[in-house]
Amino acid sequence: MWTLVSRGWGCARTLARWATGAALGPAPSFGAAPESWPTCRLYSSAEFKEKLDMSRFPVENIRNFSIVAHVDHGKSTLADRLLELTGTIDKTKNNKQVLDKLQVERERGITVKAQTASLFHNCEGKQYLLNLIDTPGHVDFSYEVSRSLSACQGVLLVVDANEGIQAQTVANFFLAFEAQLSVIPVINKIDLKNADPERVENQIEKVFDIPSDECIKISAKLGTNVESVLQAVIERIPPPKVHRKNPLRALVFDSTFDQYRGVIANVALFDGVVSKGDKIVSAHTQKTYEVNEVGVLNPNEQPTHKLYAGQVGYLIAGMKNVTEAQIGDTLYLHKQPVEPLPGFKSAKPMVFAGMYPVDQSEYNNLKSAIEKLTLNDSSVTVHRDSSLALGAGWRLGFLGLLHMEVFNQRLELEYNASVILTTPTVPYKAVLSSSKLIKEYREKEITIINPAQFPDKSKVTEYLEPVVLGTIITPDEYSGKIMMLCEARRAVQKNMIFIDQNRVMLKYLFPLNEIVVDFYDSLKSLSSGYASFDYEDAGYQTAELVKMDILLNGNNVEELVTVVHKDKAHSIGKAICERLKDSLPRQLFEIAIQAAIGSKIIARETVKAYRKNVLAKCYGGDITRKMKLLKRQAEGKKKLRKIGNVEVPKDAFIKVLKTQSSK
Repeated sequence: MWTLVSRGWGCARTLARWATGAALGPAPSFGAAPESWPTCRLYSSAEFKEKLDMSRFPVENIRNFSIVAHVDHGKSTLADRLLELTGTIDKTKNNKQVLDKLQVERERGITVKAQTASLFHNCEGKQYLLNLIDTPGHVDFSYEVSRSLSACQGVLLVVDANEGIQAQTVANFFLAFEAQLSVIPVINKIDLKNADPERVENQIEKVFDIPSDECIKISAKLGTNVESVLQAVIERIPPPKVHRKNPLRALVFDSTFDQYRGVIANVALFDGVVSKGDKIVSAHTQKTYEVNEVGVLNPNEQPTHKLYAGQVGYLIAGMKNVTEAQIGDTLYLHKQPVEPLPGFKSAKPMVFAGMYPVDQSEYNNLKSAIEKLTLNDSSVTVHRDSSLALGAGWRLGFLGLLHMEVFNQRLELEYNASVILTTPTVPYKAVLSSSKLIKEYREKEITIINPAQFPDKSKVTEYLEPVVLGTIITPDEYSGKIMMLCEARRAVQKNMIFIDQNRVMLKYLFPLNEIVVDFYDSLKSLSSGYASFDYEDAGYQTAELVKMDILLNGNNVEELVTVVHKDKAHSIGKAICERLKDSLPRQLFEIAIQAAIGSKIIARETVKAYRKNVLAKCYGGDITRKMKLLKRQAEGKKKLRKIGNVEVPKDAFIKVLKTQSSK
């Protein structure tokens, strides 16, 4: 039995040489560095087994760690260098964002999905297995980070030597601290002209209480001092506390969908062993599966005979339905039940938006695409929805605006689906006033994710809006402008700390509705791009909210209903009316566009009618003749306006529902 092993795209050429009887050269020495192996080789099963025998790694030789940092501080570049140093990938100039496999990640230059890679590293005569997880850095994807940390015993906290500690650096440190993981601070980009590693060391010591001599100074781009990072991982991160003799207990911490092989589950083994052919049971669904394949990610999928406790790898077990691979699920052997692992706190959607197919005939294709994509991104929630103007669709919940944009872009790139997205809204709550209503809704406090279903003031005792605790880190020269921006967004200041001589950390309690659309852009503009922003959920608070209807000639347009704060209703209503006026096509009759709160009109715009010049043929004569013609025309317009129906075209909806960037 022979097995083909490939590390590149040279397989076809090598197979052709083999088929024609050309020599393939001697078998490689497995003591040699991986970069010296040929691109494509045929190995006997004995050689193949020796290469991928995971039992060679005792628990004390395993290290599981994540790389966490703020956006663009060099996580993926450091991951590339670690892959090169351990011989997992060849050293070439093209090694940029090797673990960022999605097209959207390549195009945007950011990580949106945590990626795992197993590295084999020889240190002082011992062979170590290092399981690395590269995580996203944007606040919208912090759920990916928290899930990844569950499979780790330590983290590399990367900080830019030029920019220093940023908002997401603080958030990621506390995620690791709460999970009781070992933290190794790494100061990156020391090769930059304005780099100041000593200043960053002092910041780390002051904010995180980590001694400055524990910081490792590197340049991931040039590869400077990256070897000491590997050394620190082995010395400072403890091996996992697991028991291989106990029955299997594996945590599903991530999953992807492959249309040919079904669900590929990323698992961390806490107890026992799993191998191909084993029958496993899902603690969540109680369904039984047969394991078709197990392996490690190196960084591509590499099958192994078994996976042992303490190791991180992937597992394929014929799960065909997207609902079967539940993130946070525990897998165990058939007839050997175990106590399920705690799993994860479910992701809390912060932003909701309606999603509709551009053409209703594409509904089923879009439904299938959303189902597959929500398996790859478990933090998206999906509810069925329908609209008179846009047809059948869904109301999706996202962790933030960037998350929504990335999801939409992935639908277009990976599934060729084009959709209409409505204005993002946040989930509000209402406390019902009468026992009859409580009986009808079966609860006293209801959550509203669709503004069209916002209850009337007569039915509730109070409205509640979601609030978040925001952290802003900025050079102190911009702090005055930023404070004014926060006050304009109804924020309440909670704290203000000077990190060093010229950097300040501000903490504010924000209504989520005020920051969800364009706050980040405004913050970056005011601070010339230097300020960073991160937020965490802080529950709900009482607010004076109103439902604002948009009327066209007196008829309510359900898709444009919005929930706004009472103080901002007039300015938002005026802006929507102005955008509608620019987007609606003119008719033969006048169209009145109105923003209303209950029966009170708060803003109005008018689309003028097309008008025929009925006086063109009157080149003289009595004035009464002209008045008669104008009166007849006015009566006709009035009649048209009564019977005429204003239909909002889809392209007008798209223009109006787009984020209000210019206002």
